[in-house]
Amino acid sequence: MRKKLLFLAAGFILGGALFFIRPSEVKSGNLTSASDTLSNSRFSYRAGITGTIASGTETIDIDTTDDSNRNGDINTNHLFSNDTVCFPNYGLTGCIGNRTYTVSQITDTDTFIINPVLTTGLTTTDFAVATQSARHTIQFTLATDVPSTGDILVTIPAIDITGKTNDGLPDTNGTVATNGFDLNSLATTDVSVATTTSGTCSNGDWSVAAVSAGTASADHTIRIDRSTSTCQANSTVITVTVGTGSTRMINPAPINADSHTQGQSDVYELNIKTRDGSDNTIDQVDVKVAPVESVFVSATIDETLSFKITGVSSSTSTCGQSTDITTTATSVPWASTIASTNTFYEAAHDIEASTNAVGGYVVTAVENDQLGRNGGTCTGDVGEAANCIRDTVCDGGTCTHLAAAVDDWETATNNGFGYSLQTTDGSTVAVWEYDGTAGTCDGAGTDFCAAQFADAEGPQSPVTIMSKTTPQNSNNVYVCYRISVSGTQPAGYYFNKLTYTATATF
Repeated sequence: MRKKLLFLAAGFILGGALFFIRPSEVKSGNLTSASDTLSNSRFSYRAGITGTIASGTETIDIDTTDDSNRNGDINTNHLFSNDTVCFPNYGLTGCIGNRTYTVSQITDTDTFIINPVLTTGLTTTDFAVATQSARHTIQFTLATDVPSTGDILVTIPAIDITGKTNDGLPDTNGTVATNGFDLNSLATTDVSVATTTSGTCSNGDWSVAAVSAGTASADHTIRIDRSTSTCQANSTVITVTVGTGSTRMINPAPINADSHTQGQSDVYELNIKTRDGSDNTIDQVDVKVAPVESVFVSATIDETLSFKITGVSSSTSTCGQSTDITTTATSVPWASTIASTNTFYEAAHDIEASTNAVGGYVVTAVENDQLGRNGGTCTGDVGEAANCIRDTVCDGGTCTHLAAAVDDWETATNNGFGYSLQTTDGSTVAVWEYDGTAGTCDGAGTDFCAAQFADAEGPQSPVTIMSKTTPQNSNNVYVCYRISVSGTQPAGYYFNKLTYTATATF
């Protein structure tokens, strides 16, 4: 039985795009506190081309039917503006013309526009691919000493097709059991190991001995040898980092559309084991990850984690306001709504998290940048002069992305984009509340405590918006979006990308 991996994700557009998450579970072993955190939690995108498309064309039509397991995607729901795409041929021997393009617009569910125009024509046997790669940070706590002749062996799923496990293109297949991650020419120099211990375990006695690409009948393996001294298991935490800045494993595309439903996990499993000098297993653990459209959430050791985002209808009372638009699990469509200036527009999503992990869960949020016209870069805290809708500073001019700097925002002429929070299930899980009853915002006379989303362009790290330290069933929070622009805001289409990530603590 091949071992495979579990993470969760899903994406949607906020005048552009958002991402989020669904369930996962993990088998246990003797190693404890095991996890695999990915630096980029998005599925790769892989769809077939339909018809003949001439060079000089900017409009690309994709195949909306599964063709002998060749297509992981049969619509554009998992493709976003500003994604980088290329077009491999049927044999997947590299990108046609050895070049890439930028997605400038998603026209409908089976059509998108690229920039620049095609330099080489396409046929119905070619593919459209948007590759997503990630650095794996694998961490676990030893249960038993590893002798000086021992090693760590990490096994990561690979596709069951000869010659395709290490070709630098995302893989898809008919089932999860036959699909996997592309090694992308990863070498021993792209893997590192470190230890944190209260006993004795010298970092210098670990060496990455081999990185072996999978075959049609075997998965990828990474072997890390121990030498000179024993690594004691006295609270020793091992961290294995797989992938560097330029060389990282490629995330799989969804399995073929006949077997995969968007928004439901494709569950893979990674195996970690320690061995003695005769390659006998000392301890081991399976860590599952379940890619869904756009974000991975790690889950480990016999625990379950689920996370989902649900759209909220217009005229719904959230955070003390009435929403102006209907959101879906994949969009916050303000693009055709903002007709008045110096006026608040409201929208919301219902976020739900559940886990039976003993340490509970944490949900974080981060935007890739402020709302920029046509997705343009907004360097620093800029506004309309730079064709950006800046993040709100609230009424006091002091609110930031930090929970400690939440402030009241009730004056629509204080323009910007921000959010508030409302716990809806009776169990306080939001880190602060819109009415000031929880968190740092003064509740006296307050009806909309607000904050900025953390801005990765800043750079700012993701911030926690909801959490619990014990097992939970269906914790619900409204994330209440608010936007206001001035009369001099340049006309145009503004968007950014917002990522929610849920992580369970086992």
